[in-house]
Amino acid sequence: MLMAITDIDTYAHLTEADVEALGAELDAIRRDIEESRGAADARYIKRTITFQRALAAGGRVVLLFSNRKPAWLLGAGLLGAAKIIENMELGHNVMHGQWDWMNDPEVHSSSWEWDTTCPSVQWKHSHNFVHHKYTNIVGMDDDVGYGILRVTRDQPWEWWNVGNPIYNLTLGTFFEYGVALHHLETEKLRKKEKTYRQAAKDLQIIGRKVGKQAAKDYLIFPALSGPNWRTTITANLTANFIRNYWSYMVIFCGHFPDGAEKFTVAEYEEEDQPRWYLRQMLGSANFRAGPIMRFMSGNLSHQIEHHLFPDLPSNRYEEIGVRVRELCDKYDLPYTTGSLLNQYAQSFRTILKLALPNALLKATSDDAPETASELRFAIRGGMSNHFGVDPDTGKRRGLRTALRELKKAPVQPA
Repeated sequence: MLMAITDIDTYAHLTEADVEALGAELDAIRRDIEESRGAADARYIKRTITFQRALAAGGRVVLLFSNRKPAWLLGAGLLGAAKIIENMELGHNVMHGQWDWMNDPEVHSSSWEWDTTCPSVQWKHSHNFVHHKYTNIVGMDDDVGYGILRVTRDQPWEWWNVGNPIYNLTLGTFFEYGVALHHLETEKLRKKEKTYRQAAKDLQIIGRKVGKQAAKDYLIFPALSGPNWRTTITANLTANFIRNYWSYMVIFCGHFPDGAEKFTVAEYEEEDQPRWYLRQMLGSANFRAGPIMRFMSGNLSHQIEHHLFPDLPSNRYEEIGVRVRELCDKYDLPYTTGSLLNQYAQSFRTILKLALPNALLKATSDDAPETASELRFAIRGGMSNHFGVDPDTGKRRGLRTALRELKKAPVQPA
């Protein structure tokens, strides 16, 4: 039984005219940002590259003295921060083509190879194309559970799902390797939609990249540390763990909290550009962050804005977010956000809960906090299905109002 959204217009409580108007206003935001890109944005990305390389170089130099605990701690911290910035604000965003407009071969999606075990050529397919095109469509977006986690009731429970919490911890610890292996598409292998010969070719490419990263972090740089090679290895390993856990938390907070909805293939088949926008808005979640946390998250604290405009410069997401939130107010749509800890706590609760079969869970299959559909409104009493503007108040009635009323309404007896 499918529980994900099958009709996005009905779920959003918007008329067709509303959806078209929303799409036009989002198109206008894109045009405004594209037309205003310029020298200030170029300075931002160049300075970010310089800062990141300075952190990495500083960390490597300090680790020459890693036999001393203060030097070990400082070196691992500097290197961990450098790896986070390189992966989040540089690698991820550059490979999305956010800076291709500069026509700078150093900062171009076609040439950037990032400091992690996932080959860029595979990332640009599995992430940029598959995930961003099919965001949260169950059965099409491999990021829904990454092939190992059950994160929605639309994924049928199987006995091995009891290990959900363990898989989650393992994925967070070795996140760069999980991302690298993501392109193997284990779900397609299980369904025999992909051959093991095809997977073996992908694995060869991954193996070469893993080998290069391992040689750099655990052979070349430790060797340069001379007698301190052992402590340099442990510091490099710690820096990678720092990057892995932070990247994992940021990504999970943007995709799995309550309010980051899932969708069916049937909904996608009738989708146009305005409804693609709407799916990105309903399928993503933000977390509140100040300037430093925004920077360290690659501005993915604005995951909603990133999914709407993945190829616009990340340093502009904060101003884009102001306009997107105004549109959510105008069309009475939810703007899913919260503190970092709250968003992760909701994600972790879902992972724990869905280790169990549906029969042992509370709430109905269409009305659970982590999984919803337009049918959630039909199973409660006292709900109005009125679309557009309320004739009594003159105010627009959309999804946010419907969800607020739903919380007050009693559950209809089965």
